[in-house]
Amino acid sequence: MLHTELASHLRTAFDDDRDADTFLLRLERYGPDLVESLTQVYGDQAPALLDGLIEVMLHAFHNRPPDLRRLDEARLLRPDWLQSPDMIGYVAYTDRFAGNLQGVRGKLDYLRGLSVKYLHLMPLLKPREGENDGGYAVQDYRAVRPDLGSMDDLSALARDLRGQGISLVLDLVLNHVAREHEWAEKARAGDPRYRAYFHIYPDRTQPDAFEATLPEVFPDFAPGNFTWDDAAGENGAGGWVWTTFNTYQWDVNWSNPQVFQEFLDIILYLANRGVEVFRLDAIAFIWKRLGTDSQNQPEVHWLTRALRAATRIVAPAVAFKAEAIVAPAQLIHYLGSRVHHGKVSDMAYHNSLMVQLWSSLASRDTTLFREALQAFPPKPATATWGLYARCHDDIGWAISDEDAARAGLNGDAHRRFLSDFYSGTFPGTFARGLVFQYNPATGDRRISGMAASLAGLEAALETGDEVGISTSIARLRLLHAVVLGFGGVPLLYMGDELAMLNDYGFETEPEHAPDNRWVHRPQMNWTLAEQARHDVNSPAGRMYAWLQKLVQARAATPHLHASVESRAVHSPDNRVLMLRRDHPLGTMLGIYNFSHEDVSFPTSALREHLGEQAEDRLSGGRLTFARPTVRLEPYRAMWLTEL
Repeated sequence: MLHTELASHLRTAFDDDRDADTFLLRLERYGPDLVESLTQVYGDQAPALLDGLIEVMLHAFHNRPPDLRRLDEARLLRPDWLQSPDMIGYVAYTDRFAGNLQGVRGKLDYLRGLSVKYLHLMPLLKPREGENDGGYAVQDYRAVRPDLGSMDDLSALARDLRGQGISLVLDLVLNHVAREHEWAEKARAGDPRYRAYFHIYPDRTQPDAFEATLPEVFPDFAPGNFTWDDAAGENGAGGWVWTTFNTYQWDVNWSNPQVFQEFLDIILYLANRGVEVFRLDAIAFIWKRLGTDSQNQPEVHWLTRALRAATRIVAPAVAFKAEAIVAPAQLIHYLGSRVHHGKVSDMAYHNSLMVQLWSSLASRDTTLFREALQAFPPKPATATWGLYARCHDDIGWAISDEDAARAGLNGDAHRRFLSDFYSGTFPGTFARGLVFQYNPATGDRRISGMAASLAGLEAALETGDEVGISTSIARLRLLHAVVLGFGGVPLLYMGDELAMLNDYGFETEPEHAPDNRWVHRPQMNWTLAEQARHDVNSPAGRMYAWLQKLVQARAATPHLHASVESRAVHSPDNRVLMLRRDHPLGTMLGIYNFSHEDVSFPTSALREHLGEQAEDRLSGGRLTFARPTVRLEPYRAMWLTEL
C-alpha cells in the first residue's frame, strides 16, 4: 500500500480529486516495482532519485493531453492490445517513405490498405549534422530532424494516426548521444555535473582493461570502444571517452542517477507528444562492467523495469520494445524472466527467426530452424515478439555452434556458407547481397540487401527468367507467411510489400557510400505502389496481393493471438517446417515447404496434431487426411486449424 503520509502530500499537487485518485492508484500499483528496481541499481541514492522522479512524473501527468488520457484508460482495459491477430506493423524511414512528416499524413490511405495498426518511423529525432549512424546519433531528443518537420508536426501526425487506429512507434537511443548533444557539449566545456553523464578516463589504463573483453561493433569504420577528445578531461585536459558504436556517439553513464531521471523525462515528453511505443535502441549496452563484454548486465533489466514502472504511472498506454539483438538465452530476459517476469519490455525483436528464415531458404533444410526454435525459452504470456523477414539493418548470422551441432552442422562452416550464398559468390546462388563489416579476426561477414534481391528477384529480372521471377516471388511469399503466422507483431519493412530491389544509388551519396546498409534503405516507389494495386500479375502486384491475403487471413484467425507460443515440432521431411500453436479454440499447425521441389508429405504427421481433417486458413479449403500423402508445392505455406 502507498504510505499514507506520502499519499496525503501528493494529493495537494492536484486540483481535481479524480486526477489525484488516478495518479495515486497507479503509484500504488507500480510504485513498489519502481522503488525496488531503483534500489537494486542505485542503493542509497535511490530515495533522493525517487523524489526527483515524482516531480518529473507529476509534471508529465498534468500535461498529458485528454485524448491520450482516454487512450491510457482504454489500454488498461485491454492490456493485450499489442498481441491481437489484427496487429500489423509497418517500418519506414520518414523521408524515404513520404518526404517528411506532413507527407506521411498524406499516405494514411496506403497504410490502411495494408491494415497497418503500428507505424515505426525510423530515427527522426534531431541528429548531429553529417555522419550520424542513420539517425542514431541524436543531438536533441526534443526536436525533429529539421527537414522532416517540427515537434508539432510529429504531434499532428500522431493524432491522425490515432484517429485511424494506428500507433506511432519511435526509436529512443538509450546507450549514447551525439558528441554535439547539449550534455556532451557541457561536459567538454568543463561542467563536472555533465562530465559525470559519460565514461571519461584521463589515460588508457581503464580503457585498455575494458578493451580486453569488449567486442567491436563496427570493426571496419569504428574500431575500438574509446575515443580521445581534447577537451573531455578534467580542467580542460583531454580524455578517453567510451564510444561503443562510433567516435561521435558518446556512451552515457547509467550508473549516474541523474541520467536515469533525464531519460524518464524524455520518454514522458515524447509520450505526451503521442508516441505509443518506444524502440529501446542499443539497450543491451547501457551498463558497463569490467571483465565482461558490457552487454546484457543484470542492471539493464532493473533499469528497464524502473523506466517501465514510472511510465506506467503517467502513461500506461505506452509500450516498450527492446532492440536487443542477442543470443536467445539472453534475449528472454528483455521480455522478463524470474523476478522480472512480465515487468520489463512488452516486446522484443525475434532476430533469430529472420536469420533462420534465410538460412533455411539457402540450405533448403529446416533442421537447424527447428533446433534453434526448440532451444528458445518460453516468453511471458503478456509479452510479444516483433517479427520480420527483413529490417533496416544488416543480417548477422547469429547461429550458435550448439544449435548447429544438434542439426548435424558445423557452426562456423554454415555461417561461412550463408555469407557466401547471400553475397552471391556461392555456386548456383540466386541472391544478390553485399558483405557488411567483414572481420578478418573472426571471419564474420554480415549481409546487406533488400528481401527481394536476396530471394532472387533481382537476378531473375536481369535475365528475363520468368520461371525465376515466379520462384523468387514464391520465396518471398513463404517468408512472410511464416512471419505473419508465427504469432506476435509482424513488421513489414517498407518496399518489401512491393518486392522492391536493392538501391545501389547509395554509392553516389557521400554520407551513405561508406555504409552499404543503405542498399536496402531505398526511396519508396509510389509509381510501383500504384501499379501493384491494379496489376496483380507483376512481381509487385503479386507480392502486394499476397500480403493483403495474409493480413486478412491472420485477422480472422484467433489462434494467432500472441499470448500463445509457436512451437517447432518434428517434421518427417526436413524440407518442411512445422510450427504448432495450442490455442483454447484448438490446435493450429503452420506448414512451410522451404524447398524448390514438390514434397509428398505424410498425412500421418498432420493427423497426429489435427485429427482427421483441418481447414487451411490461407486457401480457405478443407483437407481430409484419408490419403497417405498431401502434395506441397515448392515454397507452399499452409495455416491449418483443426475442425
